[in-house]
Amino acid sequence: MNVTDRAARVKLLLMDVDGVMTDGTLWNVPDGQGGFAETKGFDSQDGIALQWLSWNGIKTGVISGRVSPATEIRAKQCKMSYIYQGHIEKVPILEEIMADAKISADEIGYIGDDLTDVVIFRRVGLAISVNNARPEVKGAAHIVTEAKGGQGAVREVVEMILQAQGLWDQILTKYEVK
Repeated sequence: MNVTDRAARVKLLLMDVDGVMTDGTLWNVPDGQGGFAETKGFDSQDGIALQWLSWNGIKTGVISGRVSPATEIRAKQCKMSYIYQGHIEKVPILEEIMADAKISADEIGYIGDDLTDVVIFRRVGLAISVNNARPEVKGAAHIVTEAKGGQGAVREVVEMILQAQGLWDQILTKYEVK
């Protein structure tokens, strides 16, 4: 099955966070109480694209090995249905999400960048590696984005899915581009 056919089947897009939604950089800044708070930089165009999926009934979510308040806030801003943090072992989370969403693995797209994501790639219908991923991850993916994580890779994937499902023209029309 080609990538366009795989994208046409996606009902749920899941992704890692660090290296996918961000460029992987973590900033530790003083929290005003003698400690540090972690923050991250997210791409604004990725964010609006994730909302477009929501408008079209395609759910989204994150499965991250790290726990970060910034991730929680960003996921909520992007209207994500599933927010799982602190999970390096991602397969049980994938199974939990599939049961909750009542969909099969071939209806899931997953974007990743590191070795912990390959086990998910082996189980989903559309496995996407960002351009800045580890070589082993790129080799396991159905497609590798042109953009790097945190620099429009998620937007690129969303546009591909919307195009494959015949929904992209609606977005362009909404914004009077077409």
